[in-house]
Amino acid sequence: MKLAAVHAPEPGATNRLLADLADRAMARGLRLCGTVQTNTPLEGTHHCDMDVMVLPAGPVLRISQSLGRASRGCRLNPHVLETAVRQTQQRLVQGADLLIVNKFGKHEAEGRGFREVIAEALAADIPVLVGLNGLNEAAFDAFSDGLGVRLAPTRAALYDWIDAIAVTPKLVRAI
Repeated sequence: MKLAAVHAPEPGATNRLLADLADRAMARGLRLCGTVQTNTPLEGTHHCDMDVMVLPAGPVLRISQSLGRASRGCRLNPHVLETAVRQTQQRLVQGADLLIVNKFGKHEAEGRGFREVIAEALAADIPVLVGLNGLNEAAFDAFSDGLGVRLAPTRAALYDWIDAIAVTPKLVRAI
């Protein structure tokens, strides 16, 4: 199984790593599908706007919703997330060298979100790289039946993994 997860402890670092990898890999000719996330802090609050770009070229979708300044719970807009999932699924069937999913999150842990798309990619022998946080590690391990690998949160580790799974060998290393 060609499934890997990466988790960087600093806020937003996993998103930046995945977005950087996606940009560089596409620039070198890899066919990508999936999503990468950008968070924009909201002034005067602990919240941020969360946007995902559906790979390879958009659209950019706002997956967060405003629940008010005092809200503390999950701000994910599940309807917009499912739009991103559907668009990714449509692009996956057109062919891809790599599926990137910004996060194996709560929805995936509960059997929703990108979970089916990830399974479809793996069944088609398309490598999958997901962002991961500590809250969903056990669910990721259960989903992958322990066969998913954890990558160090560095560009070199991501490039080495891509080289090792032979997605256009050595393509990303040259970046």
